[in-house]
Amino acid sequence: MPLDEIALEELGLAPRWVRKGMSAAQSAAPNDEPAVDVAPEAAASVAAVPRPVAQSASDASDGFPDRPAAHLQHRADAPPQPVARRVTAQTSAQESMQESMQESMQESAQDAFAQAPAPQAPSGRAATEPTQAGPEEPPPLTEDDFAWFDGAPEPSLPHDPAPAPARAPRDDIATLDWDALAERVAFCTRCRLCEKRTNTVFGVGDRAAEWMLIGEAPGENEDRLGEPFVGQAGKLLDNMLRSLSLARGENVYIANVIKCRPPGNRNPEPDEVARCEPYLQRQVALVKPKIIVALGRFAAQSLLKTEGSIASLRGRVHEYEGVPVIVSYHPAYLLRSLQDKSKAWADLCLARDTWRAAGGGER
Repeated sequence: MPLDEIALEELGLAPRWVRKGMSAAQSAAPNDEPAVDVAPEAAASVAAVPRPVAQSASDASDGFPDRPAAHLQHRADAPPQPVARRVTAQTSAQESMQESMQESMQESAQDAFAQAPAPQAPSGRAATEPTQAGPEEPPPLTEDDFAWFDGAPEPSLPHDPAPAPARAPRDDIATLDWDALAERVAFCTRCRLCEKRTNTVFGVGDRAAEWMLIGEAPGENEDRLGEPFVGQAGKLLDNMLRSLSLARGENVYIANVIKCRPPGNRNPEPDEVARCEPYLQRQVALVKPKIIVALGRFAAQSLLKTEGSIASLRGRVHEYEGVPVIVSYHPAYLLRSLQDKSKAWADLCLARDTWRAAGGGER
């Protein structure tokens, strides 16, 4: 049996199209068909192919009941044909068989599709409900869907409270008493001077004194000890007060315009003076002095809001917060300029006369 017939038999397609292919092969090769020239090598290869052995009618009918046994007998008894003619006939038969196979497969697919049962609508109550076309699509991913990327939540542990923010300037300084005012100055952060200080210099002396002496800013010794006018300048100031029958802490209160030491003993900046002045104003209001002595150019200019020199401000009575003010030299300056001590003594005499005129010494 030829190879093409064996393949068709294994596919189960022989009963339908074998007869079509064989009849087409016989019609394609009539007796008067002209021979086709074939190359000697091709003819030799075709001739070398073994011819099928004739089968009996019983063998053919066992495998394919609907296949006539006479057909196989006819092929076995047929006289041999020329090589060229047999090649032409076999080629035409193979082409016809391929076309028949394609038509048969299409017909089988159409029959299978036609015989498939049609979908039936559900009966009863479910028939009235819309049918679902497959499973619902998952909702779009959100940030919560990726939570598994994060690590496991850490156990809650007690933590330190957040650090308190820096204290902002407050406008209630004018209502503070002595203790509250001293505490406010000790923790003051109203200007940049708080970053370099060692101690604030609040003030020292009699809080009900009639004399109030005001310097400009703490120096190195004052920053270390937290008290105004210490060291050699402080000793000179104590001698000046003694000449007036006064003493530190006895009817005298000493303070500074600035409560923190400027780095390098530089002059305070205007914004530093403005932020620190409310403390001095409250101290003056609490002490209620009858005379103020401004010691040094910077203290005089800050209190009187002027840029005048010491020479232009001395010898006259000024006023600060309703209190008479006398301008004089700073004790540290007098240590370097001994010739001006006499001028400082004249300033103290003017302050004593002004104090007396204001009713000083009558308490």
